Amino acid sequence: MARTRVPHGDGDGHGDTGIAGAPRRRRTRHVGRGASAAGLMLTISFVGLAACTADPPLPTPTPLPSSPASTAPPPTPVPPPPVLEPSGAPESIAADLDAPWSILVLPNGGVLVSQRDRGDIVEVLADGSHRVAGTVPGVAAGGEGGLLGLAFLPGDGARADQVYAYHTADSDNRVVRMPLAGAPGSLSLGGSEPVLTGIPRGGANHNGGRIAFGPDGLLYVTSGDAGNRDAAQDPASMSGKILRVTPDGAAAPGNPFGNAVWSLGHRNPQGLAWDANGELWAAEFGQNTWDELNRISRGANYGWPIVEGVAGDPRFVDPVVQWSTSEASPSGLAVIGDTLFLASLRGERLWTIAPATSGASLAATPWFVEELGRIRDVAAAPDGALWLITNNTDGRGSPRDGDDRLYRVPLAAAG
Repeated sequence: MARTRVPHGDGDGHGDTGIAGAPRRRRTRHVGRGASAAGLMLTISFVGLAACTADPPLPTPTPLPSSPASTAPPPTPVPPPPVLEPSGAPESIAADLDAPWSILVLPNGGVLVSQRDRGDIVEVLADGSHRVAGTVPGVAAGGEGGLLGLAFLPGDGARADQVYAYHTADSDNRVVRMPLAGAPGSLSLGGSEPVLTGIPRGGANHNGGRIAFGPDGLLYVTSGDAGNRDAAQDPASMSGKILRVTPDGAAAPGNPFGNAVWSLGHRNPQGLAWDANGELWAAEFGQNTWDELNRISRGANYGWPIVEGVAGDPRFVDPVVQWSTSEASPSGLAVIGDTLFLASLRGERLWTIAPATSGASLAATPWFVEELGRIRDVAAAPDGALWLITNNTDGRGSPRDGDDRLYRVPLAAAG
């Protein structure tokens, strides 16, 4: 079946079209939508300084308290994990999913998938069938909004295992949690409890929606600018941010602005993943020109809406990798071994970026270009393979028989 090509207002958080540029292109102030397109370009570079304009002072994060100097010997370096890459064709392991958005692999081997428009969380069974494990109440689906990211928190004796979900409600975006019961094959979710509310929602897009627990045990949440571009630079707003909160939704200790904000200057951040060094990575939708892969640090400012892509402006952190918007529309992100796996919607491909823990230049490689359609999320499978879900039934793709699907991709050491 022929695929419908959607203009770059395809709901994936962009403007009108992708735009090409030279590998060391400078980006100045972003002035609006509708730049013309001329080819494709993948850029992995850092450039010289761009001219600064007379912008208002940028928010300054508070410093971390200093700690006493340690006399302990430095830790012994640990060799990085292997760089991995696909070693075979994707294998369909579940079909007929309805606008799936997030894959959640549980420690006990269970697999849950959120369905954006229905508000259902389905369990994928060993034979490829799926059943509803629970329905999140209050989901207000529309545009890019609905039931989005999922995360898992193990119980602590006083509390059962919990599944966290990010969803669009009538007046905001929010994170809720639900107790998880049962064994794989009969998983069930209890009633939902609000954890973090009041995240601004967009009219149709820029809702963010990824959530994940980090190595520090805290919950990280991506929020889009919700159509209010300037809010991305306001540390008092939860729009256009990566948030960091406790499992109960309170601002985490050590946050740079004394609230839930961890980093700012984001347009519509998506996938979250940590590498073997414990560093946080995030994928981000650009507007007309550059999609981004960013290394996230405390209090860092990633420039939106003042800049888009690599700008060489010392006030902002440049992306580590950028793509023309027609090559990416980045969504879910996973780290397996020393490789970042990035799902791409409009680009209809899987990107691998490696080595994640190296300070040197990273190599980005596309896989399965236009073979599966739009790819929404990726996750590490229990057997060491990669799982990915397509997203052709969300109103912006061209569904084929059996779409949408959960696929297994075998991995092997690169080279």
